[in-house]
Amino acid sequence: MNLIERIWQSSLGKKYIMALTGAALFVFVVGHLLGNLQVFGRPDLINRYGHFLKSKPGLLWGVRVGLLGCVSLHIAAAASLTAMNRRALGGRYLGGSSYGSTLASRTMLVSGLVIFAFLLYHLAHFTALLPGMNGVGDFRKLETTLPSGEKTHDAYAMMVLGFQVWWVVLFYLIAMALLFLHLSHGVASMFQSMGWRNHVWWPRVSAFAKVASIAIFAGYAAIPIAICTRMVGADYAEKRKLELKEAPQPAHVAAAIRRKESR
Repeated sequence: MNLIERIWQSSLGKKYIMALTGAALFVFVVGHLLGNLQVFGRPDLINRYGHFLKSKPGLLWGVRVGLLGCVSLHIAAAASLTAMNRRALGGRYLGGSSYGSTLASRTMLVSGLVIFAFLLYHLAHFTALLPGMNGVGDFRKLETTLPSGEKTHDAYAMMVLGFQVWWVVLFYLIAMALLFLHLSHGVASMFQSMGWRNHVWWPRVSAFAKVASIAIFAGYAAIPIAICTRMVGADYAEKRKLELKEAPQPAHVAAAIRRKESR
């Protein structure tokens, strides 16, 4: 049995895997948020950010592959560890739940799976730009010119148009609430799994986990709420929406637009 197999087959090894992949995902979540918050500035800010990422395909695809690997390992380790714990306890906790557990700790696997489902939709919506995923139009047609004169995808228009659809915003906010719940327990558990829990540092670690999860939720939730309430990008969105309507539309998208306009 090699080292990787021994790590995977032990509960401690699975906890290490969850902690390390969780730390990488936490860093990504923070970095992604900082990039997206540029939507509160001028359109060219987030468009330059998007153009920079697309101009570095090695970096971009390296991050995507690494993210996919971390998510897969994180979920697999969590599911395996949960099954191992249930077998050890005869299939369920005595009294229905573990002593001292919280809602966040009891729903870690479920919240993680829902977040993963949202991630797949989010990638189809804003990364793969699949037509029909947004109820507005084909985002692949959205292009703009940067102050430098370079042509690029209009990420700003994509975000403000995408988050003017109520059901997209609702799904997004539900996923962010589950992410908050997940992080409020997961960040602290990450330090515990790495053996960094003691009577001096644990209160500080717990406080950091709560503050970080609240800040991340507030940051991610502020974006769709501000756009959906027309506080951000309303005029810009109407202009780009007209351009999308004037461009040739796929049949199913054109039919959806006609139904909306006839109401």
